[in-house]
Formats: sequence, structure tokens, C-alpha cells
Amino acid sequence: MKQTLRNLIFCGLSGLFSLTVFAQTPKEIVGYYPNWQWYDRSGLIDPEAIFYEKYTVINYAFFNPTANGTIVSTDSWADENLLLGPTIWWPVQTHDSTKSLPFLAHQAGVKVLPSIGGWTLSYNFPGIAADPVKRQTFAQSCVELIEFYHFDGIDLDWEYPGYAPNGGTPADKQNFTLLLQDLRTALDELEIQNGQEYLLTSCFGAAQEKMENIEWANVLPLLDMINLMTYDFHGSWDPESNHHTPLYPPAVGDPDWCFDGAFNLLTETYNVPAEKINLGVSFCGKALANCTQLYGPHSGYDGSTFWEDEGQPTYFNIAKRMGQFTRFWDDQVKCPYLLGNSINTFVTYDDGESVGYKARYVNAKNAKGLIVWEITADYIETSPGSGIIAGTPLMDTINAVFDEATALNDQLQNVFSLCPNPTSGPFKILVEEPVTKVSVFSVRGLKLIEFSAHAELNIRKLECGIYFVQIKTSSGVYYQKLVKE
Repeated sequence: MKQTLRNLIFCGLSGLFSLTVFAQTPKEIVGYYPNWQWYDRSGLIDPEAIFYEKYTVINYAFFNPTANGTIVSTDSWADENLLLGPTIWWPVQTHDSTKSLPFLAHQAGVKVLPSIGGWTLSYNFPGIAADPVKRQTFAQSCVELIEFYHFDGIDLDWEYPGYAPNGGTPADKQNFTLLLQDLRTALDELEIQNGQEYLLTSCFGAAQEKMENIEWANVLPLLDMINLMTYDFHGSWDPESNHHTPLYPPAVGDPDWCFDGAFNLLTETYNVPAEKINLGVSFCGKALANCTQLYGPHSGYDGSTFWEDEGQPTYFNIAKRMGQFTRFWDDQVKCPYLLGNSINTFVTYDDGESVGYKARYVNAKNAKGLIVWEITADYIETSPGSGIIAGTPLMDTINAVFDEATALNDQLQNVFSLCPNPTSGPFKILVEEPVTKVSVFSVRGLKLIEFSAHAELNIRKLECGIYFVQIKTSSGVYYQKLVKE
């Protein structure tokens, strides 16, 4: 428990601490499932293979908004088999709904949302949002999509309102709000009709120029979750290699262009509540060719070594090639990177250690949770091509960190009290059962004092500040906050 406490309340950045870690609600883990990944590895990650218990929401990507506001499938064959269930051809063509993604997710208490749009399918959003008739058509199409596939709401993935290279216009800022309002109204009416809640979520870019194009004060009441895409910070478009998922500022580049910088910008400049934000982690990396160092020149994505992913490798493809690389750890950004042993390739990616830091950051900042792009990338086989799933190491790390916080929060209950609290030094423990050991920890999780059960309890030698008292009894281990005056 000592190590758990330290890990939970010290987030790897000197002085970073938040008492909110001890008063958390369970975290959201929103995993994206792209329909095209159903074909990968001979259909390895079909709905029956997904470990639903490791997510709270699955976003099914993507559906395509057409110019008139209707919504169409991007792959009707995949959607039918994944969302309705495998095709049964005889004696009558139908689907086995008990093997569909929505059915299996709901059996596990997990919600499923369709993600509409995405980077390559956002071009029609400006025209839809600008036209009242098209907005209504879009909202009604969302309702029909929910009812047909038994979804639990809508994830609007417009990338990005007002961003001209992807079809944006200056009017998008206001029209995006209008689109959400019409969609929220339609979902509210559906809630009354069906007697259940429907979520409305949306993805947002990490750059300030993207955030400026959103009417946050108007948008926040309409959305259940703000999904912040805190990845893809660097890639082949940069002249030098850099981390694409840095938690903290890299040594080279804009100091705000990182996971921490984007979160601070959204919460401090745009006043978005932390408890409404899901931060983003990527289970896919970026491989740069003819690159021999971090912050070094390159010739673009390495589509030769990582041919399956056109130079942007999934975690399982990185893992199976680890023997070709040497792993390095950048403690400044809390991320790893790889350099080729005999090939001049640089890989920026997240592994178990770095996603652990990101999950602890979510705990410390009292954010709502994490979004993951994308979940199939973390399903590791016992050996490449075996068709047998050994586990999901990155997702397991996230769950472990979040579970530790929940467990510790459960232990911070009124099992005992401290008197006086605050104290200038001596204090007593008021508890109904015998105590075997008492320890005092700093806010960084360092054990400072350990008392036997019969010892005088006094912290007069400690500086003024906040500490945590741990007691061990026959029924468990428990904590309370203690203030030294």
C-alpha cells in the first residue's frame, strides 16, 4: 500500500499534487473501435474477442455525414456483422444479435456510441451546421442510427470546426453550437420516448487555434463528455523527430504543445471543468525513416519497416519488432522512444510505463477519464499470427492505475478519525478496533514516521503542511488527512 499511495499522489512532476485524487468518481475509459480493424489479423478482434470489462464506453468509428445531413455507413458489410451480429445465411438470411458488439457491450454494462465524422469525413459538417433544415435532418438521422443499432448516444467527431483546410468556415463557431443544440434536443425527446439516457460527446483538438473556434460556455451544457485528442503532437510534417504523445513539454518545440499544456489551456483559458474532460492516449506510434536520434532530421514515415500501418504502427506491430530497436526513456516528457539497431528508424509511441503516467495525471487532475485511439492496437497475440490473444498490456495498466485510485478512495472512509485535526504536534486516533501500526506519509507518498500501536503519536518535528495517516487493523489499511499547524 505504501507504493500505491506514492504512485497515486505523486505524478512525476516535482511539486505536483492534488487532494482531489482522494475524492474521485470512477474514471471513464472510452475506447475507439474502428470498423476497418475487424478485417485485420484475419478478424482477430471481433465483438466476441473484446474485453468489455476494461472500458466504460466504446466509440464505434466511423459513420459518414453526407452533404444533405443524412448519415451513411463507411462499410456496410462490417457494420452489419459487427453491429447487428454475424450473418446467418440459412434457412433465412438474418443476424445473430447475441454476438453483436452492442449486445455484448450492454451485457457487460458498457455503452456504445457511433462516432460520426473523423478527419477524412468532416468536410460536410460546415454545410450541414449552417442550414437549419440539414441540421434537423442530421439530428433525425442520428436518432434513427441509435434506434436501428441500439446505440447509447452520439459521439460527434467534427475535426475541426472553423479549420479551413478541412472545409471549415468562420461561421462554424456559432453553427457548431446550433448543431449540438438540435442534436441534444432530439436526444432529449428520444429519452422521454424510450425512458433511458442518451449521451452526447464530441472530440476536440489540442491546439489553441482549434479551441478558439468553439463557444465553450454554450457548448458545455450540451455535452456529457469533452474528448480532448492529446496525441499526434508531432509527426512526419515536422522537420525533426519528436514525441507524438508527450505528457510534459519536450526539450525542443512549443512548451505548451503536449498533454499537460493542452489540458491546462482548456481548463484555465477556456474554463472547461476538469471533471468533464477525457484526455487522449494513442495506442499507435509514428516511425520516421532515415532518423538516428530524437530531435534529428528524417525523410518521412517509414512505410517499409512498418508496412502494415504505413509508418504509423499499432502497438502490437511495434511490440513484435522490439528486437530491431533499442528502447530509450525521456524522463522530461515521461515517454519512451526507439532507435533502430541496424536500421535508421526512429519510433515515438506509448508503452505501459508512459500510459501509467498519463493515467496518474488524470487522477491527480481529477479529469473525467481517458479516450483511447484505438483499442485493437493493444490486443497482443501469444506469438504473431497465432490467433490467440495473450492480453492487453496498455489497457491493463490504465485500469490498474484507475482501480488503485478507487480502492484508495474506498479506504479513505470514516473508519477512524484524528483528534485534534489540525494539530500542532500530538494527536489521537479514534477507532473502534485495535490498531497494529500507524504511519505518517508526505503528500508525495514518502513514509516519514512509523509508530507502534502503543507509542505516543506526535508530529511536532514535521514542518507545517498536509500529511496522510495510515493505520493498519485486523480488517484492513485505512487513511485520513492530517494537517500540521
